[in-house]
Amino acid sequence: MKTPGGKFVVDVNMASQCSLSTLFPLQSQLECDLDEATTEDKEQLVHQYLKKLDDGEDMKTPDFHPGLEWLNTEGPLSLNKELAGKVVLLDFFTYCCINCMHILPDLHQLEKRHSVKDGLVIVGVHSAKFPNEKVLDNIRRAVLRYNICHPVVNDSEASLWHELEVSCWPTLVLLGPRGNLLFSLVGEGHRDRLMLFTDSTLRFYKEKSLLKTHSVGIKLYKDSLPPSILSFPGKVAVDRSSQRLVIADSGHHRILVVSSTGQLLHTIGGSTRGRQDGSFSEASFSSPQGVAIKEDVVYVADTENHLIRKIDLSQGRVSTLAGVGAQGTDKEGGAMGPQQPISSPWDLTLGTAGGAEDNVLWIAMAGTHQIWALFLADGKLPKGSESKAGMCVRWAGSGNEENRNNAYPHKAGFAQPSGLASAPEEPWSCLFVADSESSTIRTLALKDGAVKHLVGGERDPLNLFAFGDVDGKGVDAKLQHPLGVAWAAEQKLLYVADSYNHKVNDECHEGSISPFSLIRLTLV
Repeated sequence: MKTPGGKFVVDVNMASQCSLSTLFPLQSQLECDLDEATTEDKEQLVHQYLKKLDDGEDMKTPDFHPGLEWLNTEGPLSLNKELAGKVVLLDFFTYCCINCMHILPDLHQLEKRHSVKDGLVIVGVHSAKFPNEKVLDNIRRAVLRYNICHPVVNDSEASLWHELEVSCWPTLVLLGPRGNLLFSLVGEGHRDRLMLFTDSTLRFYKEKSLLKTHSVGIKLYKDSLPPSILSFPGKVAVDRSSQRLVIADSGHHRILVVSSTGQLLHTIGGSTRGRQDGSFSEASFSSPQGVAIKEDVVYVADTENHLIRKIDLSQGRVSTLAGVGAQGTDKEGGAMGPQQPISSPWDLTLGTAGGAEDNVLWIAMAGTHQIWALFLADGKLPKGSESKAGMCVRWAGSGNEENRNNAYPHKAGFAQPSGLASAPEEPWSCLFVADSESSTIRTLALKDGAVKHLVGGERDPLNLFAFGDVDGKGVDAKLQHPLGVAWAAEQKLLYVADSYNHKVNDECHEGSISPFSLIRLTLV
């Protein structure tokens, strides 16, 4: 509550339960005041908030259930034992979620800023969306892929999620040294608040001499692994004319070009993250995913750098075509590539839009749930205005995370589109889209931009939980988080990487899936 004089007050009598629903009204008061406060006032407001909560009855967080599986630790952790005397940040996440990926840089920054000895421990609470994500080995691979360096618990039945009344991914919950609830942040884009809350909490409890400096037994799984030739390779592209294969070696943050016999022709980038342009040895990437090749030019979706890169194989140079090197929130675009912020491009493919052949790169912009276009030469989007070479602009998707089909591309909704395949020839004349979080395959008409359903999901555009492993047609068929599609024009087949079902599917234009793990359906 806020008095007429402007003094911040917390009703500690409200603080008697141990769920986020009790915390929200208390914290919302603070959030409103912080929006209008100076930097100095913000620190004072947070200090007042902490003092009032600390003087009242603890909102005690339930401990982790016994028997849960843990990663990056020597053994299970408990809020009442190993984590007692620590400020604990719980990160409720599921590894498929792009929003959960987006907050990992914030957590990395926190870990650099405050050590376990300083009193901060981050614990990832993996609360799966998909059945595939409940398996410890799959979570372990995600921990390696995302370079997560803090403890992670596999809460496969989402017990703590339900006890705290968490409602969406990601949710961050900050606990005091007694396991007492203090703050919660829902969704992404809260870095400043996260730093303010964490810094203030550590300072507050350090002044009260309630922080402990002991180790909690962190043991990183990655430190036990031998080197590997590839590390979580993302996507590949084939240049049939020269018999070359381009591989996004995502975990090694590099691009490899190999011959049809497996001979390594080019290594672009190094083993560490970066976003440097220049020669092949100077250039660097950060978890690149999608790749496309035409003649001696390779295009790269440099996912965690939020960039589109160009590799000139003949010149031995890497340059940046789009993005500013930081995650963008713009859902319209229209600026020239190097001035246009973008968000987690996951795949790309060459296409033609109102101009010369292959004058555009279609981009699966997973971070904003849209399909974008980067014009390599002058052109025009279907039913759109003229676009100059270098322009980067939204083509389809409102930016809302939905499974919404619509004749108007800007009114359609995608949910983390992660794979693209172009089928320019009639009668298809479309982009096929692997829309991972809706577990669907969609089509985007090259003629008019209409977005239609092909297979998977269900008819309710807001239901992103219609997944499974079911053969059939249209919405009767079920997929589980498909991440890739490939169009074989000669065979009239669409291959689908049904990722969380560990299958490769072939689909027909009527939207049916055959009852085989490797499915062959002919498009007629």
